Amino acid sequence: MAGLTLLDWVLLTTAGLVGFVLLHPHLMRQPAWRATVTPLASIIGSGFLVIAPLLADVAGSRAVAAMGLIVLVALAIGHVIRFNIRHAEPLLAGEIRHPGLALSERLSGIALIFAYVISVAFYIRILGSFALARTPWNGELHELMLATVILAGIGIVGFVHGLKGLEFLEVLAVSTKLAVIVALLVGLLWHDVARGEWFATVTPGQADLLTRLRMLGGMLLVVQGFETSRYLGSEYPADLRARTMFWAQILSGAIYIGFVVLVEPLLADLPPGRPDETAIIRLTAEVARVLPWLLILGALMSQFSAGVADTLGAGGLAHEASGGRVQEKWAYPAIAAVAIVLIWSLNVFEVIAVASRAFAAYYMLQALTAFFTVSITHCGHSRRWAQLRFLAMAFFLLLIVLFALPVE
Repeated sequence: MAGLTLLDWVLLTTAGLVGFVLLHPHLMRQPAWRATVTPLASIIGSGFLVIAPLLADVAGSRAVAAMGLIVLVALAIGHVIRFNIRHAEPLLAGEIRHPGLALSERLSGIALIFAYVISVAFYIRILGSFALARTPWNGELHELMLATVILAGIGIVGFVHGLKGLEFLEVLAVSTKLAVIVALLVGLLWHDVARGEWFATVTPGQADLLTRLRMLGGMLLVVQGFETSRYLGSEYPADLRARTMFWAQILSGAIYIGFVVLVEPLLADLPPGRPDETAIIRLTAEVARVLPWLLILGALMSQFSAGVADTLGAGGLAHEASGGRVQEKWAYPAIAAVAIVLIWSLNVFEVIAVASRAFAAYYMLQALTAFFTVSITHCGHSRRWAQLRFLAMAFFLLLIVLFALPVE
């Protein structure tokens, strides 16, 4: 540990203390905290590691405003999901059978299967990049090979034993990831205060305003994850899920915006040209020696657990959507195989855009679920206004599905 500075020790201590608090049995026993942590961990996932180079290329010095816009869009979509938790779920579980409601909900499940499969490819591809980032084998070919081996392993383990045995990583990974993020924010704040720098002139890539907006639409994946609250009905009541999902979105939004504010002075140091998914490692190396290693640890833990979680989710949804005809043990290797094809066919930023479009399709269908729910449960002026609001959201998300672009 020779050569570590005071800041290095502060960051290591911060990460350790936050991890200790998050893993404290008393906190973990609180239903409200557990219901908050699940969507929070999903939202602050892979996107946190790649958002800095993405926003630098798309928005330049307006990165903070762009991040704020993405967070506002996520909150608006979250309102749709919360409405469905409180109002659509009782209808779907009851005796009322509305054809539009049933169809939109069924199609939502199918869209979410595809979204999960694509996100699995993204998670494990990012894991490969970060695992080899500070080794002699940090080239794209080796990263793809490592990601392929991991995906194949997930598929094989899922087929032979099921993936439930790997879920023990979830709590440890979530706590590690959040502890690393707190340490990162402390390190960036220390750096900015010490240098007295809070702004930087960052030149974005060459693209017109419409193209930049389409690229922002392609970043929806970075704030995805709050919809997990929609599928925790067997563990938590509807009102608790809706409230904790809202607080998870508020907290994650504050973390994302705070991170972009604090990292902005470093964005000017990004090399020109195509953004690099591991650029955050090089940026944080300017702040403290331990930060890149903390980020790699957080990335390895969170990416693998998120990949397993989404593989489980996709397998369960495939089994449910097929009426039990597709066994989960067969779904896991199929999901892994599709993810392998995706990582070899697309670069990381193209996968982000494709996943964003897939999640936008799911959210669009959820907006239609909300529309049909209003038709059943509301009346008069209240119904017309709510229907208009949800149709407008569905149309906006359709635009993302059709026109979102990867950052080049």
